[in-house]
Amino acid sequence: MMATLQTDQLKQLKAIFMRFDMDSDGSLTHLELAALLRSLGLKPTGDQIHIILHNMDSNGNGYVEFDELVNLILPDLKEEILINQEQLLEVFQSFDRDGNGYITAAELAGSMAKMGHPLSYRELTEMMREADTNGDGVISFNEFANIMAKSATDFLGLKVAAA
Repeated sequence: MMATLQTDQLKQLKAIFMRFDMDSDGSLTHLELAALLRSLGLKPTGDQIHIILHNMDSNGNGYVEFDELVNLILPDLKEEILINQEQLLEVFQSFDRDGNGYITAAELAGSMAKMGHPLSYRELTEMMREADTNGDGVISFNEFANIMAKSATDFLGLKVAAA
């Protein structure tokens, strides 16, 4: 479970990294890093970007290589994922009302409504489609964990800024 979660996250990170490595030289400049952080919803000042770059740049060449980005981000992820496995299971079980190990669309809709987030039919369909990666019409714990990990990856940028 851990390993697959990490390879997925590494793939996502690699894709993000490559998108902003404009000259494809395997490293991010100050400006490319700034663009990457902004894409994650952060608005660091010039000074903050210098500090972030300095913190990441372990080989001191003035650029951020992919492994430097990973080294900064993954330790946080590992901790979060380990802690969250149990919490995740609890959340999953609260959604899985009949306890059969799967979340149906009806269970998802019911739980979201109970939490004060009623879903429109379209939102429900989209959530189910995104989560149900093997297309069997229900969400298994693994599928649930992957979706949660994906939204954690969306918050990753906040981690970088806080570092």
